[in-house]
Amino acid sequence: MPAQIGIIGGSGLYDMAELTDREEVQISTPFGDPSGPYVLATLGGTRVAFLARHGAGHRIMPTELNYRANIFGFKTLGVERILSASAVGSLKEEYPPQDIVIPDQFFDRTKARVSTFFGDGIVAHVGFAHPICGEVAHVVHDAAQAAGARVHLGGTYVCMEGPQFSTLAESKLYRSWGMDIIGMTNLQEAKLAREAEICYATIALVTDYDCWHPDHDSVTVEMIVANLVQNARTAQRIIAEAVGRMPAARGCSCGQALATAIITSRDAIPARVKQDLAPIIGKYMGRA
Repeated sequence: MPAQIGIIGGSGLYDMAELTDREEVQISTPFGDPSGPYVLATLGGTRVAFLARHGAGHRIMPTELNYRANIFGFKTLGVERILSASAVGSLKEEYPPQDIVIPDQFFDRTKARVSTFFGDGIVAHVGFAHPICGEVAHVVHDAAQAAGARVHLGGTYVCMEGPQFSTLAESKLYRSWGMDIIGMTNLQEAKLAREAEICYATIALVTDYDCWHPDHDSVTVEMIVANLVQNARTAQRIIAEAVGRMPAARGCSCGQALATAIITSRDAIPARVKQDLAPIIGKYMGRA
């Protein structure tokens, strides 16, 4: 049975004890290797695919992640929805450490990453005004409430390059812009998931106040790790609850994101590209 839901485990969430009937699957993609093997398993009666974003032992930096391979792997496994758990810094007093934020927007501050499957002879422009699947976000929000978490629905996630944390000037600027949380990984995942016609939602786990807060004027790994353990437990409860609540059929438009996005003439697309991208574009290749 194909996996129905993909789970990306971020910092502190490298596995889920609730997963049963496990099978590790190594996948090779036209874009290289994913962060590690996918764990195909059952969670509350639903088949899921789990991937540790940063690999075993947390050895891959945000900039080094092969985002294309990670999302492409989920696509080949049949995944239609992705729940992405990520550690973030808070840019607002009202979002303290250990709170959960389900953002609905992103702001891009990255500069060294590939964020598309397209190129090499094929051009597509997907709509990205609303980068998060609203249907999945609401399910996750309700699941978080049911799991007893303090959760906030909506907000903007600033995606920075890293691996360094923000300067104080940057942190203050993001706050002046009205940004809500800051992290290093989720924007590329969201862009590629949209191109792959996979629903995507972020479970942002607040670990710190970035460096703007007068009582937290620097961010340290020790500070973050202290909150990661509790956040990982919370994330597992939320994910298990969300998987159980997910509607069987998708009622959103994520599954048709490419319907009018591919602008290249079909006969001009190189055969190799058609073959490599078949899991993503195959259903559109017979159209004019």
